[in-house]
Amino acid sequence: MNNMKVGDKVSATKQFAESDLQEFSKLSLDTNPLHLDAAYAGKSIFGQQIVHGLLVASLFSGLLGMKLPGEGSIYLGQSLSFKGPVFIGDEVTATVEIVKIRNDKPIVTLRTYCEKGDGSIVVDGEAVVKVPV
Repeated sequence: MNNMKVGDKVSATKQFAESDLQEFSKLSLDTNPLHLDAAYAGKSIFGQQIVHGLLVASLFSGLLGMKLPGEGSIYLGQSLSFKGPVFIGDEVTATVEIVKIRNDKPIVTLRTYCEKGDGSIVVDGEAVVKVPV
């Protein structure tokens, strides 16, 4: 924790493919046709298949567990707000940024957000993480 400071941030970028939706559907048991059926999704308000919101938000897990704070970190909580759709083929950049470091315990709070290539925020939230000592 000694080398972390408020404002530190890391990002990762991913482009979602239809196969990602298929795999996530099997793991999560979410087979909503908005994600998996192009004809069904084409008649929705989105006009096409959308990536599962929690699949997009799952990028935070890799960042928190492997980069900032890093290996050994334990997720204590996560809030999420879904601001817009992510479509198959969209490139999304997930970012985590330290906004608070507790002095009394090895706990940090981070803003977590995902944005598409056009800069629009599609997921916004906050994570609380226990840092290994």
